[in-house]
Amino acid sequence: MKKSFLIVAEGIDGAGKSTQLKQTAETLTASGREVVLLREPTNGTWGKKIRRVLIEGRDGISPEEELSWFNNDRREDVELNIQPALDRQAIVLIDRYYYSTAAYQGALGFDPQVICRENETFAPIPDLVLMFCIDPEAGLKRIAQSRDGFSSFEKLDYLKQVQAIFDAFEGPHIKRIDAGRDSETVQRDVLACVTQLLKSGEKP
Repeated sequence: MKKSFLIVAEGIDGAGKSTQLKQTAETLTASGREVVLLREPTNGTWGKKIRRVLIEGRDGISPEEELSWFNNDRREDVELNIQPALDRQAIVLIDRYYYSTAAYQGALGFDPQVICRENETFAPIPDLVLMFCIDPEAGLKRIAQSRDGFSSFEKLDYLKQVQAIFDAFEGPHIKRIDAGRDSETVQRDVLACVTQLLKSGEKP
């Protein structure tokens, strides 16, 4: 019987996955499960370097260097947070994981499948990937309404390329969520996917 689960939320900026994951964590915690809610980039050494790029832009930083920062940040996250939580039978929810790295760095010219394979040599494969799908223009509109300014990753043409890569990912553990609908409807779909996963893990 499986008791630990790794659930990942992926999608372009403005898809609402952070809000949905937080609500999911609250629901699961209320049911009595230990839930660990994480996000990438993390607040660790490498994650802080990445977040500076988000704010200040990629000036002087090569795509290769940026990719190495994401991978280093994830290695640290796996060692310090993800694997220990899984070892103690928790449900781990992560806002972005290696699919985001593959999509965003893939849009810079790297092979997304190679990035995924390399990450899977050290990062646990998710039990469930919630792929939040939204039109990039709608995503940017949401961002504009929620805060001032955009990060260096939040450009329309770039996000269109990123979304195309997200659309190409396949696998039985990937569940696509129409994120363009109202939040309550999206949350019902998310919880349905999560509940199905948890029930499957309870089977002997």
